[in-house]
Amino acid sequence: MTQNPILTARGLVKRYGRVTALDHADFDLYPGEILAVIGDNGAGKSSLIKAISGAVTPDEGEIRLEGKPVHFRSPIDARQAGIETVYQNLALSPALSIADNMFLGRELRKPGVMGSVFRKLDRPAMEKIARDKLSELGLMTIQNINQAVETLSGGQRQGVAVARAAAFGSKVIILDEPTAALGVKESRKVLELILDVRSRGLPIVLISHNMPHVFEVADRIHVHRLGKRLCVINPKDYTMSDAVAFMTGARPAPEAEQAA
Repeated sequence: MTQNPILTARGLVKRYGRVTALDHADFDLYPGEILAVIGDNGAGKSSLIKAISGAVTPDEGEIRLEGKPVHFRSPIDARQAGIETVYQNLALSPALSIADNMFLGRELRKPGVMGSVFRKLDRPAMEKIARDKLSELGLMTIQNINQAVETLSGGQRQGVAVARAAAFGSKVIILDEPTAALGVKESRKVLELILDVRSRGLPIVLISHNMPHVFEVADRIHVHRLGKRLCVINPKDYTMSDAVAFMTGARPAPEAEQAA
């Protein structure tokens, strides 16, 4: 690729006691792409994603965002840098409304004294932005922005989580198993949503065990094995069986792709 990656990691190491979760792992995400990250259980995918989303601090190695070194001490640091993560458990508060969930942890205050001194929330502004963002992503099957998240279907909840990430992720969105708990119809909606977010120019890191979904939406596939990047493949050049064979070690990684 001629353009420079937006997010890179080089030589990441993370140890938990005697267990090495990341063993000099590398990572590259390019602007406007969907990069799928696949790997067997225990391959270190989660540790890699946690390192680039600020949830864990690597023991060694370097992460760069837009070419500049970054040191995330928490997911809040990563958020402030423009990296939004949608975790598998969604991290939504079921009893709160859709609008409240969209702005959880970054509520808007009313302008002037009411906001700065009395800390009054600007609910109309938050509701408008939440409604606009959901409409942009074609999610306005949700009529009432003030309904509790617990009243939504699984697919709608996932939609709210992705819309929140798209609303605030200015540079990178990371999606951890976004279709894992969803039925066929709801999964389809979420995949369309992912493509829609990508069409707005936001690069996406998609962690998934679902090979048909990976091969359907990914531009490139990062295969993680034994704590490091084994290879990066183009889904147009390989089959799902090939990807699984690389991932499990049943087949050696293709030489040409190893430095990709």
